[in-house]
Formats: sequence, C-alpha cells, structure tokens
Amino acid sequence: MKSRITAVAAVAAATALVLSGCGRSDTAGSQDGPAELTDGPATGTVTIWAQGTEGEALQEFVKPFEEANPDVTVEVTPVPWDSALNKYQTAVAGGTTPDIGMIGTDWMPGLVSSLQPTPDAIDTSDIFPYAVGTTEFDGVRHGVPWYVETRLIFHRTDLMEEAGFDEFPADWDGFKELAEAYKANGAEYAVALPAGGWNGFLGNLPFMWSNGADIVSEDGSEWTFDTPEIVEGLEYVKGFFDEGLADANPDTENSSNAANFVDGSVPMFLSGPWDVPGIADAGGAGFEDKFDVAPIPASPDGTSTSFAAGANLVVFDSAENPDAAWKLIQWLTQPEVQVEWFQTVNALPSQQSAWDDPVLSEDPKVAAFGDQLESVKTAPNFSNWSEVSAAADTYVEQIMRGGKDPAEAMAELQAEADSMGTGE
Repeated sequence: MKSRITAVAAVAAATALVLSGCGRSDTAGSQDGPAELTDGPATGTVTIWAQGTEGEALQEFVKPFEEANPDVTVEVTPVPWDSALNKYQTAVAGGTTPDIGMIGTDWMPGLVSSLQPTPDAIDTSDIFPYAVGTTEFDGVRHGVPWYVETRLIFHRTDLMEEAGFDEFPADWDGFKELAEAYKANGAEYAVALPAGGWNGFLGNLPFMWSNGADIVSEDGSEWTFDTPEIVEGLEYVKGFFDEGLADANPDTENSSNAANFVDGSVPMFLSGPWDVPGIADAGGAGFEDKFDVAPIPASPDGTSTSFAAGANLVVFDSAENPDAAWKLIQWLTQPEVQVEWFQTVNALPSQQSAWDDPVLSEDPKVAAFGDQLESVKTAPNFSNWSEVSAAADTYVEQIMRGGKDPAEAMAELQAEADSMGTGE
C-alpha cells in the first residue's frame, strides 16, 4: 500500500465485501465501552504514527489544530509503509504504542483487540459505508476512516490514439487488444501488472472481482479461492505475461512506473489517486493532457469492480492522552479539513459531503475514482487475512513468474487457506 473520487453517492452495501461484525466479542478492545469526550479544547501531548506521504506532511498540517488548542502539542512520527504493521504489532506487544495510529483497513482485524471503541460523539454517518464497515467488530466501531482509495488504470491517451483507439476499452477483450496495439506501436511492455511479491494477489483482485469472483463465501464462513471466477481472472492476467505484454521482473524502484509511463515504454499501470499529481509533474508542462485514468475492464459476464481500501485513525488502549487523541481525529475527519488534506497529499476524503467541494467535483480524473468507488470490494474483515494474503502472494508469483497453472495454484491455496481457517 502507498500514501493515500465529482461528489459521489454512497457505496451500495451489496457491492462491498465488508464483513462487518465477523469479529468475536473477545477480540474487541479492552475498554468496556466508548469514552466520552470532555468539553473544552484538547490539552497535553498527542503522539501519532503515520505512514507514507501522510506521515511526512501531517506535522505541518496539524498546526491549525494546535493553534485552536494552544495547550496541546502534536508529535508525528513518520513510518515507512513496508515496516509499519510490524512496528505496530511490536508496540502493542510491548505496551509502547502511540496515542493514535494510522491503520490500513486490512490490518484492522489483527489489531482490534488493542484499540479503543470510537466515542459516540464522533459522527460517522456521512462516511462511506464500506469504510465505516472496516472499523466495525461485533457492531462496535474502533477508529474513524481517514481517507479512502481505489485503483484505476492509468493510460497514455496520446499513444492510445496513435495506436488506433479513440477511447479506453471497457472489457477484457478490448483491454488486451489495446495492450497489443501499444506494443505493436513501440512500447517495450504494454502494462505494468503485479507479478508477485507483497500484495501481488491483492493487486490482481480487481480482475477477478470484475469476473464475478469473491474470495470468501456469502456468509463469511469459508474461503473461495478455487472457484472458476478466480481461476479465469488469474488466467487472463497470466496471458499478459505469457505474451510479453507485461514484465514479470520489473524494476521495483518507487519511481519506475512514473518514468516508464512518461517515456512511453510502459504506457499503462494500475494505481491510486496519489499518482495523478506525481505523474503530471514527472511529465512536465502539458503532460497532464497526455494521460487519463479508466475503470477496471470487466469480463464478458462481469462488472467493472475495483479494490477499495484506505486508512483508519485509531486510538490504542494504552494511549496516554486518549481525550486529545480523539479530538484530533475528530478534527482531521471534518469534511472541510479533508478537502484541505486532499489538496495537500491527494488522499481521497472519507466524508462523502467533502466531494461537493469543486476541488474534487470539478476534476475529471478525481471524478473517475469516485465513479469506480461506486463498484468496489474490500479485503475481508478476518483477523488472519494478512497471513492468508501472504500465502496468496506466493502463488501469484508462481503463476506469473513461474508459469504455474492457475487452477492448480488456487487448489493448493484453497487447501492452505482452509487449514488456516477464517480466524473467527
């Protein structure tokens, strides 16, 4: 995960794989109930860990909060994404957590036992329902969604037109044809796709979901990795590697996607809204008009469905200043503050009313992310999802880089996941 669309309607519950309430009552935070916020301004020192661009920008951003609460000091510690989960887990075990943590939505099940319930005074009714669902366990909220995100396909529109396409294809066949046309027109590879490694399975899930797949049963009782919809989705992605349209061993430097995209050697890749300003800057003056973002293409019988995630702001049970911590979270998740935060780091607001602001509603690239968020699914709210996901990453690498048959790989993953259970 990296730092993290027009005003959009609420994400329909039927489109989100949010398994709220799947956690057992003994996995909830240790407090008997949510705290009541005190009257008056925040005081004391509040410590917060935050990842990626958010961690780098937050210390300066919270100055207005400190000015409005002159007796409070906010101390932000930036944490790299790739080591953050381990750092949080170690801190929980050692009782050395900060007051506030920025927790990826798929990390919530594994950490919820160390989190405080969200005070009733913090209103989440305007936040995207799927995002609120990632904080709920046994009907109790733990934390507040800070930002949301989904993935689209970045593509070079100028090179697409040169390759003979007037508009971006909406289905699998058209997407493959466009990839072939890009390569025939001089691209080294047509598209950057996950070939394995960290979140390799998660990165390819949009193609499976857009083929009608689910990774858990409707009642949330079992994993469903070996279904035809999953296998067909992986076979489709594997075809890009088999045909030389995607690189199975790409440069993994953070700037490689941008550089390859700008020079046209790889004119498509999947990513989130954080890459829009970076790509525009990397391409220089006028480059913003040479690329666009498009929905995930659907299979013949499917519907464009992408991955939805984001980050939640939580308060740990061991927080030394929980009252001020919750007041800071309440401030950071106000719609007007979220619009300013979007302008700072391009993180999509979790508050739906923030999308009424022209800063978001009048930007067509941002609007495209909003449109995709109307059809998304999330990682399951299972406490052992991280372990199952890591196992799935290994099988994706065997498929994309090693040529393993997707049906065989998913049968093996199914057996492994079954042995792990759902963690509930």
